Amino acid sequence: MVLVDTHCHLQANQFQEDREEVLARALARLDWLVVVGDDLPTSSLAADLVRDRVYATAGIHPYHASNVDSETLDELRALLARPGVIALGEIGLDYFHEYSPRVDQARAFEQQLALAGELRKPVVIHNRDADADTLAILRNHSERLPGCIMHCFGADAAFAEQCVDTGFYVSFAGNVTFPKAEKLREAARAVPLERLLVETDAPYLAPLPHRGKRCEPWHVELTARALAVEKGVSPDEFGAVTTANARRVYALELAVETPPQASLLGLQACCEQ
Repeated sequence: MVLVDTHCHLQANQFQEDREEVLARALARLDWLVVVGDDLPTSSLAADLVRDRVYATAGIHPYHASNVDSETLDELRALLARPGVIALGEIGLDYFHEYSPRVDQARAFEQQLALAGELRKPVVIHNRDADADTLAILRNHSERLPGCIMHCFGADAAFAEQCVDTGFYVSFAGNVTFPKAEKLREAARAVPLERLLVETDAPYLAPLPHRGKRCEPWHVELTARALAVEKGVSPDEFGAVTTANARRVYALELAVETPPQASLLGLQACCEQ
């Protein structure tokens, strides 16, 4: 089965002791993967991991929105210019953990979407308990965005349909396999296969039967098999279509220059929320 992990955090502290081994296991099973940043330090570390079949994103998570200023945006612009950094994210709104006030979250979200539109970068969106505001802000910028991923989708089928109608891709993580996650499975069934993506959000949300343990990028295969059942297609068809979707939204049909593989020795520890 051809498959990719469209969203993981391999730079996280949970992988500090065996990152090379985790990456090797992932690339033995997956076509490619994307390491996602959520502030300047983790975005820089994600960019350091770029190599053949490993890409990165850079962005400021809503948890850190109050820290976003003009200097932050300048540093973010520089990170987005690095080879293999293919999207801006993860960015968005989080009304469940209001670590930054909502007004700061909205401001930082708007600023980063404007930067993505200027640079013609797709965006990776974090949305938790902020469906209406997230969609309203995104719609204000959608004409300038080359692509948009609703990462680790956690809302209902109606909101999934709204996202698809606006032209977005909808990505599901390992929690869609949990026994009580019927709402997520209903949402997945509502998303057309050509708009569906699959991810791990590793080291979080390991799918069954690894729930509660550290999630690794190769676990995306387990989530993909579960979603294939929900969509009524074979695992091979599911993998082929969602991989094509990922290449499309991340614009990987275009040549992406990546530096030669570098050693991970000395990759500094970083704190993941």
